[in-house]
Amino acid sequence: MTQKSFVGNRGEKVRSDCYMELEITASGGIQIELKSKVSALYGEDILSLMKDIFAFCQVKNARLFIEDSGALPYVLSARLEAALEKILNTGREYLLPMLPENNYSSEKERFRFSRLYLPGNNPAMMINAGLHKPHGIILDLEDSVAFDKKHEARFLVRNALRQLNFYGVERMVRINQIPAGIEDLRFVIPHNVHLILVPKCESAMQVEEVEKEISRIKKESGIKRDVFLMPIIESALGIENAFTIARASRNIVGLAIGLEDYTADLGVQRTNDGMESLYARMRLVNACKAAGIQAIDSVFSDVGDMDALLSSARISKSMGFEGMGCIHPRQVEYIHKAFAPGEEETEKAQKIVDAFITASEKGLGVVSLGTKMIDAPVVKRAQKTIELAVKLGILSKDWRNGYGAK
Repeated sequence: MTQKSFVGNRGEKVRSDCYMELEITASGGIQIELKSKVSALYGEDILSLMKDIFAFCQVKNARLFIEDSGALPYVLSARLEAALEKILNTGREYLLPMLPENNYSSEKERFRFSRLYLPGNNPAMMINAGLHKPHGIILDLEDSVAFDKKHEARFLVRNALRQLNFYGVERMVRINQIPAGIEDLRFVIPHNVHLILVPKCESAMQVEEVEKEISRIKKESGIKRDVFLMPIIESALGIENAFTIARASRNIVGLAIGLEDYTADLGVQRTNDGMESLYARMRLVNACKAAGIQAIDSVFSDVGDMDALLSSARISKSMGFEGMGCIHPRQVEYIHKAFAPGEEETEKAQKIVDAFITASEKGLGVVSLGTKMIDAPVVKRAQKTIELAVKLGILSKDWRNGYGAK
């Protein structure tokens, strides 16, 4: 009896992807039929890759049909491996090399004004996403992926983490809701993911469950780098437990709020002015500030109204949020503009950094501004504000000249 599996995407609008039909047979060797507009250029390379994967997975007899729409090797590899696992459950991982450009770390204290969501089963949206310069890219395994495609998306996201150049942005993955999301972790933790988003989080126990599995995988894989966490609060219960969740792990860098699910939980419509979610947003901001982490606002769903986005982002900043999600690359610029340091914020950062530099030059172990002591995290955040202000052209590189420099 033959076994079949079907993976990938096909159709006139599909690009940078492929569709595969795989049948494991009792005899006949490996038979591959390739339908591709680039067969003359890349056909032999595609066939060679497919044969390598079959050999690696110890499959000797199979029929494979490929309808290629410009898929890169990391996509072709992910699709075939997903198809094989559906049938054979080999447990073997065919890993393409990690790009040297992706061998960088993140840090707990950094700007996270924008985080661009990318559906985990759509490679066309992943390619060159880093060129839009969001502060973070979210490879999504949850709501943007259909239930029957989640298995495939895990392989694609894993390969994207290894093979796509993200141009230095923070590499994030939104796993599925716990407990299903625990299985997602083994596909991403060993591959230099910087941050895990935990959706629909309602308790500290869910965070602890995720962290326990991350620790197990890190130990098993010999990983030393930190993997940060950002729970997403999307329900009334989650809001009421926000402070407990915020303190559930030292690796939590912030809490995000998901207003589509939150308003649905309340049974109300989400509006642009956000009055229906004011309590929840302020409660989350207060919990984050009390815990010493970042508060991240929800996405703005109208991708055509940039004026409304800019206004919403500015209100978000005034409430104490330090960033928000985005669902389209064109939103990144407007979000950055809204959250960029203002004149008062920049001046305060200048004073803090100037005091720190002066104290260091004098060999003082304590930094103070007037009568107020300045903690190291405050100095670090001020330094980042200065760095961003310089990067955005708000300040010149020699900003300290004439500004209290000794």
